[in-house]
Amino acid sequence: MIRYSVIEEKNPREIVLLRGFGCSWGRCAFCDYHLDRSADAAENYALNAGVLGQVTGQYGRLEVINSGSFPELDEKTIDRVEQVCRDKGIHTLHFECHWLHRRALPALRERFAKAGVQVKVKSGIETFDWAFRENVLHKGIGVRDPAEIAAPFDECCLLFGLTGQTEDSMRQDIQTGLQYFERVCVNLMVENSAALHPDWEVERLFRKNIYPLYCDNPRVDILLENTDFGVG
Repeated sequence: MIRYSVIEEKNPREIVLLRGFGCSWGRCAFCDYHLDRSADAAENYALNAGVLGQVTGQYGRLEVINSGSFPELDEKTIDRVEQVCRDKGIHTLHFECHWLHRRALPALRERFAKAGVQVKVKSGIETFDWAFRENVLHKGIGVRDPAEIAAPFDECCLLFGLTGQTEDSMRQDIQTGLQYFERVCVNLMVENSAALHPDWEVERLFRKNIYPLYCDNPRVDILLENTDFGVG
């Protein structure tokens, strides 16, 4: 598994895939990323410290993902992230977080602000269609209003390529994401061990009619494969 990479195009930054205790939600019908976990804090820290040791600070931006949310990282790993930011001149740090942990964000932002680091938090919203998100994807976000969903976060992930989605629904999701969030990351569903499977006709519609509209938008990252950021 590759755990360090550099994103050189939109919003250039380094990215690390760390290992935590596992996603606290763990019920999303499309996801098996939560399998990258361990209950052993010492083993996780040893792995994560090695990965963080590759960070150079070349762009002053670092994205930290862990197949879950930042509170599922052990405290020593968070300490090491902070130290790396100080040592390498990281001024902007991106974390990921499920809606479940939204109340932990103010303390996180305050902590890193003391180190001169601005925290940006990305959340997997997947779609703004409440019924599809909750009844099909089982995301665990009980809120319907996009403004309320966006309030704790800075960036969002959307998931496309599933049965029940349409060209119009995907367009609307991106437009809504750009309205309420600083950045949008679009992910195409890939075959994995989860309950849901890709719908290749929906993916074809995305690639043909929507991808060309947003591929050059500096606020939109598009992952046609889940390893397009270079980690995974």
